[in-house]
Amino acid sequence: MMHFLFQNQDGIPADTLEALLAEEGSMTFLEILSQGGVLMIPLFILSILAIFVIAERWRFLKNSTMEVESFLDNIEALLKSGDRARALDHCDRYNKPLARILKSGIRRLGRPIRDIEDAIHNAGKKEIYNLETRMNWLATIAGVAPLVGFTGTVTGMIRAFMDIQALQGNVNPSVLAGGIWEALITTATGLIVGIIAYGFYNYLVGKINRMIFELENASADFVDMLQSPANGITKKSKSEIRA
Repeated sequence: MMHFLFQNQDGIPADTLEALLAEEGSMTFLEILSQGGVLMIPLFILSILAIFVIAERWRFLKNSTMEVESFLDNIEALLKSGDRARALDHCDRYNKPLARILKSGIRRLGRPIRDIEDAIHNAGKKEIYNLETRMNWLATIAGVAPLVGFTGTVTGMIRAFMDIQALQGNVNPSVLAGGIWEALITTATGLIVGIIAYGFYNYLVGKINRMIFELENASADFVDMLQSPANGITKKSKSEIRA
């Protein structure tokens, strides 16, 4: 009598049923992902590409930051002393976006201020392009990954209904499990990849916009410094060229 009470309605002993459930629940993470079907391959590629872009852009932006005020002060001091060669060497030593922008302006000292501004503007456009490189990849991944996941939902449900038709409706949940696995796992994976890519895209775009704002301000300060009557840097450079 006690033995009968510890059996379920299908006649399977309770301890055996627990063992089966434990065995089914012991699937590894990779085994679970493999249930998503062939669409997990493009999702895996998109996730690797997103990680690469995030890491590469993060490192690039980190290496591009610098102390703007101290750098401008050093450049101003060198130009006031008339040592343009040392000012160029100072820019080469940093080799960062702001240093490259100001270097293009320093090279044209002695020319009309309009030519200097144009050189700074052109160099700034190149640096902004470098800052925004591959960001379109991240935006594309953020939009495409969820769509690939939803495609897996459709193919998984098609597979489940094909199984129902093949068995003429005489099915149990285990027969439909494959299609349901594919539908749910691809959707979840696509959403996770898309959310991560979209989140880091917005974060990196924010850092890029702040850096562009700092570059524009520093470039404007540099031009104002050249035009300041108290400095006379442009006049000194003209006299050096004539000499």
